[in-house]
Amino acid sequence: MKRKSHIQDFGKRLAQIRKAKGVTQAELGNKIGVSQRVIAYYEKETTYPATHLLIPIAKVLKVSVDELLGIKQIKLSDSNHARFLNKLKKAEVLSKKDKTALLHYIDALLLKIK
Repeated sequence: MKRKSHIQDFGKRLAQIRKAKGVTQAELGNKIGVSQRVIAYYEKETTYPATHLLIPIAKVLKVSVDELLGIKQIKLSDSNHARFLNKLKKAEVLSKKDKTALLHYIDALLLKIK
């Protein structure tokens, strides 16, 4: 039985890492100079990454190229944590009233687990 290449899973791995880091396709594309559609293409339609984009993608996602290609294992156990922090960072642009409402909602959720 032929062993599956690491690169064949590139699209799935890219999507998994990107989501774990709390980065949208549009944000990633913008940061590396391509459109959201290009990122979507790499995640769904192709098994081969554009080599000239590997280093920029790895830098934005704060992983090594080896991790991005699946040569080296990456631990994504903190994925929800990173995603949560990214959302909170984005919430900084909310109005004071909306921030207060968000904090009250978080407090109410936390009371449920006590």
